[in-house]
Amino acid sequence: MRSAILCKAYDLLLDELGPQYWWPADTAFEVVIGALLTQQTKWTNVEKAINGLKEHGLLEVQDLADADIELLEELVRCCGFYRQKASRLKGIASFFVVQGMENVFSMPVEELRKTMLSLKGVGNETADSIVLYAANKPKFVIDAYTTRIMKCIGIEGNYMQLQQIFEKDLPTDIDIYKEYHALIVEYSKAYCGRNRCDECILKELNENGC
Repeated sequence: MRSAILCKAYDLLLDELGPQYWWPADTAFEVVIGALLTQQTKWTNVEKAINGLKEHGLLEVQDLADADIELLEELVRCCGFYRQKASRLKGIASFFVVQGMENVFSMPVEELRKTMLSLKGVGNETADSIVLYAANKPKFVIDAYTTRIMKCIGIEGNYMQLQQIFEKDLPTDIDIYKEYHALIVEYSKAYCGRNRCDECILKELNENGC
């Protein structure tokens, strides 16, 4: 039953919004940068910061690791918590310089996730975004949007519980994981964030209503 609800929700969202083609980035390392910067800020701010980093030639691992911290802080200021984020960007870049990004991303899924979580400033959502979108490995990303929408259709749990539900009840498919997460985010911004609950196309999936 739960599996059928998740699959139906995916079909409804895909029919409504169409493919989203996430994550918007030119390289795997750009995905990593975006995943760190998007914490507690809007994606438009992340795009601005990434464009600034690109203009200064700082989207390569070694270049970012060697970057002047004050310049980095200024470039990511628009994302909030800029000192923290600048420091964490240098930290993860330095980690990849030493370990080699290809070597890290070749790890098995759970080992890779654990490795990402060991880095300063990387929590569950950031780690899973890196695993899924940068390393192209099957790990479903849970965020506040997902938690809210799932509650509306009668599926509740904490981060790890919801992730387990998605990974158990959906086919283990990287493209589906990416598309589903993207659809949830874009739909939530258009409907949930604007309190358009009466128009929600997912209401029928919850017998008790939203």
